[in-house]
Amino acid sequence: MKKRYLFLVILLSCFIVGCSGEKEEGAAYITTNEDSEYTRTFNELDIGMLHDFHLKLTQADKSWVTIWVEGYRNGEKTEPFHLAEFSIGLSPNKVEKGHLGLGIINSTSEDASLFIYALGSKANSDNLKNILSTDYKWNYATGKEKIELEFGQTKIIGAYRQVEKSYISSYDFEDPDAVEQMIKEVTPFFCLRLK
Repeated sequence: MKKRYLFLVILLSCFIVGCSGEKEEGAAYITTNEDSEYTRTFNELDIGMLHDFHLKLTQADKSWVTIWVEGYRNGEKTEPFHLAEFSIGLSPNKVEKGHLGLGIINSTSEDASLFIYALGSKANSDNLKNILSTDYKWNYATGKEKIELEFGQTKIIGAYRQVEKSYISSYDFEDPDAVEQMIKEVTPFFCLRLK
């Protein structure tokens, strides 16, 4: 009886370990981190808006990642078009994981500034005059689930857009035509992209 019980325990343990060992074959994984310590700090200090993600690079020693924010106004690219941008990669570590995000300091004033960060790197922009308005909405393009990215794939992971108080509409960030339509219809608009 004891041998059967021990055998069942070992078999069940192997099954649980085997099922929980999710194989990650993508180059990167992103998940929304809406209630992170970073976002709570921004909210508590009332210094602007911050949107945080968790980023995991499964082949950080072989990959190069570019993160940038594109700006649009009245359906046209802003000047500069890339409001903030940086690249990271070829890490000495095979796997890298940590925070990725976009923040706006003084988001309701004319002297608003924007910054992006990921895995210890950052870039910022104070060129938001005439781009950002006080009535805007952030959309996470990733949803709540973990998003997988392949090598060479570009992904919109979030967007700011001006909204009327009574206006409610959602766009499919996966559909290039819907993104083009949003650029034409919504002003100002800027999006956080990762490749």
